[in-house]
Amino acid sequence: MERQLQVRLQIPVDALQAVEEALEDAGALAQTLLSGDDSELLEPGVGEHPLWRIVRMAVLFPGETDPETVKHQLAGVLGGDPPAWAVEWLEPRPWERAWLDDFHPMAFGRRLWIVPSGHRPPLPDGAVAVHLDPGLAFGTGTHETTALCLEWLDSQPLAGRVVLDYGSGSGVLSVAAAKLGASRVVAVDNDPQARQATAENAARNGVAERVVVAAPGEDDAVTADFVVANILAGTLVRLAPQLMARCRSGGGMALSGILQGQEQAVMEAFAGAVRWMPPRKRGQWLLLAGRRN
Repeated sequence: MERQLQVRLQIPVDALQAVEEALEDAGALAQTLLSGDDSELLEPGVGEHPLWRIVRMAVLFPGETDPETVKHQLAGVLGGDPPAWAVEWLEPRPWERAWLDDFHPMAFGRRLWIVPSGHRPPLPDGAVAVHLDPGLAFGTGTHETTALCLEWLDSQPLAGRVVLDYGSGSGVLSVAAAKLGASRVVAVDNDPQARQATAENAARNGVAERVVVAAPGEDDAVTADFVVANILAGTLVRLAPQLMARCRSGGGMALSGILQGQEQAVMEAFAGAVRWMPPRKRGQWLLLAGRRN
């Protein structure tokens, strides 16, 4: 496993969306927003005043990323070098050991279980078990957004259907969809390590022949019966045209990675194309689910 680059910076809150998009374009693997006291920053709803005017960010990049290139891209957005800029190289950590230490089998919905590789717990009759290692990417089922998506998948009639998982991470949602009966799952992610982890986890669960791993742009021919995207609200808004184009008429759609207060902007980006159900909530996170018109 290679080391990774972490950069820290401060930005004005009104530049947050533009900076998030620039960081994604620069290849960011993860973005963490912090307030002045290091607590998680929840974005305000429409018409509300943000509690913090300055946002601190910690951003993770692949190890081969040139920090000066990232800094230059952000300077173009901010009109100058980002304040409080700091660079740190993170050495590899033993993800497999951390996985075994911190994770345990968990149930989602009526049938679905996520089980760490190496565990063989007694499960109820009819249970569907996904045996998963984190590999080199995020997505274990422990985060609220992943849990919401897993519960949604468990509730859908996936047997014989085509599923698109956009932003697949470790492939937990893709593998779960295949094990719940989907005939074909297209797992899309812009991170090569995430695509590798998805392929390995699909093979480990015996569903590799039904899980197609793709980079963005390689899924243009897909018309899915169900679309699930667990990303970030700003990215969902930006990807709305692509996601709508990939979902057939009458198909199911589930979007997560949405904080309270962000749901209206996401729904408006899909205005007229999706009939939304009331949002589902876990902690401060929401899942929007609906049917394609």
